[in-house]
Parts: sequence; structure tokens; C-alpha cells
Amino acid sequence: MRFCDLKEKEVINCKDCRRLGYVADIEFDPCTGCIKAIIVPEQGKLFWCFGSVGEFCIDFCNIKCIGPDIVLVDICTDVHKKYDR
Repeated sequence: MRFCDLKEKEVINCKDCRRLGYVADIEFDPCTGCIKAIIVPEQGKLFWCFGSVGEFCIDFCNIKCIGPDIVLVDICTDVHKKYDR
């Protein structure tokens, strides 16, 4: 799978069936080349296209399934939210 394919998939949390958004970026380990996490900008904010208030940093081990249209994750959204601005 290519990164551009992953960016088109919507991320949904299994715990609360909440739509988190779409994959915007990935974090990887430069030594091993393995993916460490996916980054999903927080949705639902006015003017989200000008920059997000926060983002979800979801460890790769929390990804349960990658399907043709969605990525299912199992996280506690309060713990994984990271404010970057």
C-alpha cells in the first residue's frame, strides 16, 4: 500500500464509533523504516483548512484493520489527542 492510498481512507475509532478524520501524515522510525504512528488532524473546527487546533497521533499498534475505505483504530481519544498550536 502506498501513502497516497492511505491518505484517502477515513479513520474511525472502534471504542466510540467516532469518525476521527482522514490520515494526513505518518511517523516512521528512520533507523528501521517501520511506521510508528499515523497522524489525523482534528475535524469539526471552523476554518479547518487553515490549520488544525489539534491532531490525533495514533500508534501503529492501535490500528485494528485497514480496509478498502476506512482505517479502524482502538484508542481513547483524550489520551491520543495532541495540541500542536
